Amino acid sequence: MARKESIVNWKMLLRVVGWLLLIEGVFMAIPLLTTLLYGEPYMPFLVAIVVTAGSGLLATCVKPKRFDMGKREGFLLTALVWVVFSLFGMIPFMLCRSPLNFSDAFFEAMSGFTTTGATTMLDTEVISHGVHLWRSLMQWIGGMGIILFTLAVLPMLNSSGGMQMFNAEVTGITHEKLRPRVSATAKRLWLVYFLLTLLLGVLYWVGPMDAFDSLCHALSTMSTGGFSTKAEALQAWDSLYVKVVTTVFMFVGGINFALIFRASTGQFRAVWRNEVFRLYVWVIVVMFVVFDVAILVNPNVPNTVDSLTIDPLFQIVSTLSSTGYTVSNFDGWGAFLLGAVIIMMFVGACAGSTAGGAKLDRIVLLWKNSRNELYRCIYPNHILSVDVNRNAAAPEIINKVMVFLSLYIGIIILGGALLTICGASLSDAYFSAFACVSNSGLDAAISQNGGAYAQISDAGKWILSFLMLTGRLEIFTVLVILTPRFWTK
Repeated sequence: MARKESIVNWKMLLRVVGWLLLIEGVFMAIPLLTTLLYGEPYMPFLVAIVVTAGSGLLATCVKPKRFDMGKREGFLLTALVWVVFSLFGMIPFMLCRSPLNFSDAFFEAMSGFTTTGATTMLDTEVISHGVHLWRSLMQWIGGMGIILFTLAVLPMLNSSGGMQMFNAEVTGITHEKLRPRVSATAKRLWLVYFLLTLLLGVLYWVGPMDAFDSLCHALSTMSTGGFSTKAEALQAWDSLYVKVVTTVFMFVGGINFALIFRASTGQFRAVWRNEVFRLYVWVIVVMFVVFDVAILVNPNVPNTVDSLTIDPLFQIVSTLSSTGYTVSNFDGWGAFLLGAVIIMMFVGACAGSTAGGAKLDRIVLLWKNSRNELYRCIYPNHILSVDVNRNAAAPEIINKVMVFLSLYIGIIILGGALLTICGASLSDAYFSAFACVSNSGLDAAISQNGGAYAQISDAGKWILSFLMLTGRLEIFTVLVILTPRFWTK
């Protein structure tokens, strides 16, 4: 009797995961060389490379009967690879001179790859240069996307589920291809990303940072991740130059990279004609005015040039782009501005960027669709369309946005409830769940009423890791795998 063929091409999935692990092993060689350069213990990365690359080689030896991958495999691979990368990427954290336990190490790795920036490392000053670089490198890889990088270096996937994986990983309600082949689009996006990171690193190096700190912060800032080599983050330099440069590149990180590519080719009008980009700029301008007024009327905040200019602008852009950096005295700015930060965490920046949050593109559609529904209450027979960038959005896109936002809020509520069961306080539970789903990485300590992620139980960290993954892959890619219909023909 013939064996029933699986509806999932598992062998091909395993083979592709093997290629990905080999790529991760190559990236691990960079912090390994760094530890050798600084004369630090290199065994954590040597062991990690051997285990990761060895597992990758074994997986690539699998011979699938068919080499095609459909939509089902695309969803599975996209979700699976982020977990697999985190499982192998956490090895250096467990073997370094200030080792983390299994739960903390996985949380740290998932936070890195999803560019959340949440950390359980309370004293980052004691970890080695190699570990610092690996944390920043994880964020840089995850910023543009693991699958997107794979499509750039493995063009064979272009005709084997490449478009399904591209759609499953790249953030946004629609996905714009810059070139006919998805692998060419991936290369273009990664080229822009790499050049911007290189420019930022040079600008940091020209300023007060040394070469190593410049590299790490360029990787973390361009990916809007927020990891730092210092416990005080960018506050350790107390430099206006660093704040200005960081603000500019956090802003760039929140822009759709397809628009950045167009700007690099001289199509500046196309960028400004984009409705979502203009809204992104206006949100920053309006919030800047709101912050300045709130600071001026708050007697507890000294009215200095920095507190009325660069500090609020830095905090606004950091929050919208989900980078997670904060200014030194933010916790004294009052509850009103903390509420404004929470709203911006929810909204996020542009789709197709490295930022987290619900994305401004969806907020635009929500607003216009809600306005139309109110209009129909008065004129029920009118036919109205939801126009974005002078194009009518298809009804299925609008429905998907409504479902996404409902699920987004529901996951935050459920995640917060589960964290309270794990022993977290109400403020810690819901703020942490919200910060992880939005990939912003801010901890409840900024409100002075909560604590850092290190205080959350191991079970709570696994819940938060799942929330980070769900937020990074924009909910549908993860939740669709959990539905029974996904596993039936």
